[in-house]
Amino acid sequence: MNENLAAVLSDVSRLMRREFDARARDIGVTRPQWQVLTVLRRNEGVNQGGLAELLEVEPITVCRMVDRLQEADLVERRADPADRRSWRLFLTVKAQELLAQLRPFADEMIEEALVGVPEGDRAILRQSLEQMRQNLSRRPVEPMVSHG
Repeated sequence: MNENLAAVLSDVSRLMRREFDARARDIGVTRPQWQVLTVLRRNEGVNQGGLAELLEVEPITVCRMVDRLQEADLVERRADPADRRSWRLFLTVKAQELLAQLRPFADEMIEEALVGVPEGDRAILRQSLEQMRQNLSRRPVEPMVSHG
């Protein structure tokens, strides 16, 4: 291959995010908002620290994002019965409706990205990407080595 596979994957991912952002902006949703809502949909009941880890951002960043989403009536904080210092995060009905509105945007964008790719190749692409995700997900994180 002339171009590194990781570079191609990165470019495609960036272009897909940009395209989706443009479509989502029409209904007033920013990328950070839809990222939080999407991750939260898959992990409802997670605390803010866990959400920060899933999003790979600092906890204070998640706190601010959740504050804004709560003000917009998209996220609800509920006391954690196991830890009174912690809050569990849940989507509101309004957030569920918003995510349902965003789904067709995502489906259209993906379909446009796959124009010219035969059905059989689409299935192979999906299987290959799923395998890559699985391979990388179970790979242990290398410890930081200090030299000095």
